[in-house]
Amino acid sequence: MEATPDGNESSGNAETLNSFYSKYLSNRFSSLFYSFPSNFLEKISNLSRQTLLPISTKRRAGLPLPLPSNSVDSARMTPEASRIYEVLNDIMDRFILNLLKIQENLQFWLSIAEGSNARKVYFMIFERGPQAFVSGSVQLMREAVTDGSAMQNLSHSASAYISTRIAVLSSLRCSLAAFLAQFYVDIDKCGEELVKDPEKSFSSIACTLNSLFSKLEASIGHLHMLHEGGSSVDGTYSFALLFERLPELNQEESQWTDSEINDALNLVCQNLQELDSYLALMVAKHQKPSKVTQYWIRYTCGAVGLSICSFWLLRHSRLMGSSDIDNWICEAKESTVSFFNDHVEQPLLAIRDELLDTFKKRQKGVMEMEEVQLTSNSLHRMLLAFSEQTKGKKFPENASDQEMLEIVMLRYEKELTHPIQNLLQGELARALLIQVQKLKLDIEMAMLELDQILRANEINFAILAALPAFFLSFGLIMAVRAWFRQDTKAEGRGRIARIQRRLLIVEVEKTILQYQTYVDQGQENDAQCMFGLLIYCLDRLYNSVRRHAKATGEWQCLKQDIIDLGKPGLQTSHKLIVTARMERLYDCLLPSVKRQ
Repeated sequence: MEATPDGNESSGNAETLNSFYSKYLSNRFSSLFYSFPSNFLEKISNLSRQTLLPISTKRRAGLPLPLPSNSVDSARMTPEASRIYEVLNDIMDRFILNLLKIQENLQFWLSIAEGSNARKVYFMIFERGPQAFVSGSVQLMREAVTDGSAMQNLSHSASAYISTRIAVLSSLRCSLAAFLAQFYVDIDKCGEELVKDPEKSFSSIACTLNSLFSKLEASIGHLHMLHEGGSSVDGTYSFALLFERLPELNQEESQWTDSEINDALNLVCQNLQELDSYLALMVAKHQKPSKVTQYWIRYTCGAVGLSICSFWLLRHSRLMGSSDIDNWICEAKESTVSFFNDHVEQPLLAIRDELLDTFKKRQKGVMEMEEVQLTSNSLHRMLLAFSEQTKGKKFPENASDQEMLEIVMLRYEKELTHPIQNLLQGELARALLIQVQKLKLDIEMAMLELDQILRANEINFAILAALPAFFLSFGLIMAVRAWFRQDTKAEGRGRIARIQRRLLIVEVEKTILQYQTYVDQGQENDAQCMFGLLIYCLDRLYNSVRRHAKATGEWQCLKQDIIDLGKPGLQTSHKLIVTARMERLYDCLLPSVKRQ
């Protein structure tokens, strides 16, 4: 076959080969899944659609719904009523959890915005990852060379970057808080009917949810159009069909059927899933950098240092034919054993011996006293005999040793006038022996006193030897204790956790006052947003104090006070009285210095 000048034959061959190999690879790939049923992918698709509608079988232990009864008898509850309660609880939990995520990121951006311009520039360059570091450094150097206002331009860019995220997250928080506030108020209004007949009252709740989801869709759509220019997030989301509308009750019907209730609940769950997916995308685009991203320079330096240490250890290991590491391990082991023996084992044994062998040491001391007494009696007899012979008269048995020693010294001084003659014929040798005996007695008495002093301080010496091990153990215990207690969170046990709980009370008070201010000024939307944030703050306080209040037996009273703070019809003055009582009455909310 000859190729034509225009290359049509060559292109045809290429297309034929391409088609052949495509079909071959397709058949080989299909043969891998030959053993699966034909509707396998369809089942996977159905399963994925089912998992998109989760319903919490057990709700998060947070602030309860404002129902007349805190506990509903599940034994008398129909399956439809039980599922209604689960879905309502799930709505409240989902919105509170989403508010928590938004609030955490918003607090971070607000803290950056409150910093100086230098802090903002530092964040833009060093705390957004390696790519931002390179681009920010290049921009900084380029603008420094061209116009000389690099720091000012980068500061303006950082302010715009941070302000955009604050605006988006604040709008999201306000929209979710408004939904949560209206939902909480409506549940409070129809609470008695909802407890008596959940199936019958669900129709009015469905109408309320339709209105709330419509308002939320409008606020979110407006936010999206404002900040994204009308395009979908990453090209994967359409905001025209964000929420499904729940069916409404016909005028001829008095109550929904079980199937209609289940269909409506499924739509609610689908709307919640859609909302979670949307918020996950929006928050991910405006969230704070992760810890790894913020401290990537430290982690990089740590990784480099670890690599250098690993390479250094490798050079001294058996893999490179070196026995340095083995020698170091043996030396460390010997040092540890020596430290344990010198500062733990031996001091403890010494203390034990001192406490348990008191009787034996007392007997030894008595024997030493007897030896000293024998030396003293011998000296007394020698002095008595010398004095009687020198003076030529009888001395009493209880004569003073000091008096007789003076006689010996006088005779000794007299004999020293002729030392050689008196050493052989006189009393000089005898006087010297008496002084030697006196010196022996003095030495024994001094040794006895020194021995008593050392015995009296044996426990002190053992304790001093054990102090290094004691301080080391104390430091380890404190480190483990701080790690277990996790005082930085409000749920912890330490002083910092107690401060965090008191700050939650302050946040609740500020939110109540701000809500009342908006109500007085007639700003209904802002007031509704603040009431939703109040419910969010009360949920955080509820979770923070529950475990501690149960331990002290004051949970029932504290729980009722927290629920009262969330009642829409309760006056602001009464709520402030409740918060003041909580701060000064309950143990888990008291300052550390006042805790008895």
